Amino acid sequence: MNDTMQTLFNWLHVDTLTEFWWVVFGLAGQLLFTCRFLVQWIASERERRSVIPIAFWYFSLGGGLVLFTYALYRADPVFVLGQSLGVVIYARNLWLIHAEKRGV
Repeated sequence: MNDTMQTLFNWLHVDTLTEFWWVVFGLAGQLLFTCRFLVQWIASERERRSVIPIAFWYFSLGGGLVLFTYALYRADPVFVLGQSLGVVIYARNLWLIHAEKRGV
C-alpha cells in the first residue's frame, strides 16, 4: 500500500480495503441524507413558504436505508436504533403520499 492510501486509511480509521469501502458506502448514505435538506430548502425558497417535496422523503428513505445497513455492519446499536425508526417513518410517509394520490 502506498503512503497516500495509508494516510487515507489512517484518516478514516480503517485497516482493510473492505472497511474502506464500507466507510465510502456510509459516506454515500450520509450524502443522500444531506441531499434531502437541500431539496427541501430549494423547494421552500421557490415557494416562499415551508414545503416538503416528495423527493425529500425519497432521499430520506434512501439515505436512511444505506446508513441503517452501514450501522448493522458496524454493529452499533445506537446507530441501528436511530436509523431504523427513521426508515419506518420515511416509508410510511411515502405510502401515505401515494395512497392519497390513488384516492385511497
